[in-house]
Amino acid sequence: MENLTRQEHEPPSCRCSGHAGFTMVELLVVLAIIGLITSFAVPQVLRYLGSARADTAKVQISNIEAALELYYIDNLQYPDADQGIAALAVQPAGETRWNGPYLKKADALKDPWGNSYAYTIDDNTGAVIVSSLGRDGKIGGDGLDADISNTD
Repeated sequence: MENLTRQEHEPPSCRCSGHAGFTMVELLVVLAIIGLITSFAVPQVLRYLGSARADTAKVQISNIEAALELYYIDNLQYPDADQGIAALAVQPAGETRWNGPYLKKADALKDPWGNSYAYTIDDNTGAVIVSSLGRDGKIGGDGLDADISNTD
């Protein structure tokens, strides 16, 4: 076996000064890169979140509409405007054929923006209209602020 000197056994050291860590400039460069990536990613994520809420409202309205059809089959009429979608969860007074609940907690059902769904009956056709006022909570609007209903 050969005699190896002490220097051959020690791994080479990158820093001889004994100070380990990052400089302030290195940290600032990393933070700038993270900030740049975030500035591109966040708007895209928020856009997806907004469209996901609109899609969720459409699905919930579709579920309410299906429950209203079941209510109609049992009671031979839709709930009146005063009863609203709450009639899908709690038996209205005078409804003897009610076979619900058709939806659980319909009185607490909110759209993805925290607003109650509107329930009306079209006077001309007798069709029910379930709608959400969208993100802004106001009638009308464009994009994510647009109203969403089962008549769209």
